Parts: sequence; C-alpha cells; structure tokens
Amino acid sequence: MGGKRTVPAALLPRLRLARDHIDRHYQSDLDLDRLAAVAGISKFYFIRCFEAAYGETPNRYVLRRRLERAQDLLRYANLTVTEICMAVGFTSLGSFSAKFHRMVGESPSAYRDRWAAHGAPRVPGCYLFMAGVLDPSRNVAPEAGADGREGGGAGEVDPAGQGPADEGRDCAILEKPQFSEVG
Repeated sequence: MGGKRTVPAALLPRLRLARDHIDRHYQSDLDLDRLAAVAGISKFYFIRCFEAAYGETPNRYVLRRRLERAQDLLRYANLTVTEICMAVGFTSLGSFSAKFHRMVGESPSAYRDRWAAHGAPRVPGCYLFMAGVLDPSRNVAPEAGADGREGGGAGEVDPAGQGPADEGRDCAILEKPQFSEVG
C-alpha cells in the first residue's frame, strides 16, 4: 500500500494532546501505552496516526525533543554533560552521547565548547534547579485521569521551592537578611 496514510480530522485534537503531553513531560519515562491513553486510542493505531500526522514516530519525536532541550542546556546552562543527560530524560550517558552525536554531528562536550567560544554568559546550574527550570528528580509522568489529562501532583515543583524537589541539592540557598531597626 505505498500511498500516504491520512488521519481522521476528529483524531487530530487527541493526537495534539499526546504531543503536548510529550512536550511537557519529555524528561519523564514516557511509554507508548501512556501516550496512547492520553490520545484515547490503542497504541498501535496511535503509532500509525502519530507518524502520519507529524512525519515521525512518537519515540522518534520524544528523542528529538530531548536532544533539542539538551542542545539548549549545553548552550546556555553551566551544567555538566551528565547533569544535562539526566535532566532531559536519559538514563545512560553513553546512549545520550551516541544519539546526540548521531543527530548533531558532534559530541555534547564539543557542542558545548563550540558555543562557549561565542562568549555568551551561562546560567549557573544551581539557579536553574532552584528556579524550578530543571527538576532531575522527575522521572515518572503524572498519572492520567479518565479523561486523559494529568492529575495528582506527582513530580510537581512546589512554587515556594520547597518540598521533595529540593532534596539533595548542592546549591546554597541564600535567605534575605533580616535587619532590626536601631533606635
């Protein structure tokens, strides 16, 4: 059947929900069953429709999003390659480096060094963690409710910057000094 596969128009919003879920939770452990549940269809039908709509499989899309985010962090964050690898959802530095090299054409370290030569100041890694931009403790996507939307608070960052997301951080948190009035 060499023809191009079409996707029913009614299914496109549900595929967008799944793609948006990937974009929000790229660093989590995403599996096809979970993504298909977000779209509300079987996983095999989901794979076929996702590829027909977006030109790549869901797994390839997840990989590309993770590597794009890694490129951003390598350019602008003062983090090690290992920290970036874990922050974007990889569990193996070797796998991350090989896939990065295959997609970008150079190693993560060489990519970072090339961009560092351009001289833009880099954001300290501890600031990214404290501000909630990165949360390496998130490795599981939030549970979906019956309607396919995320529920619960699994892996959420406390707006005040306190709670499980801050455990084990190596960053000094400076508090605003309290001055008493003399008089």
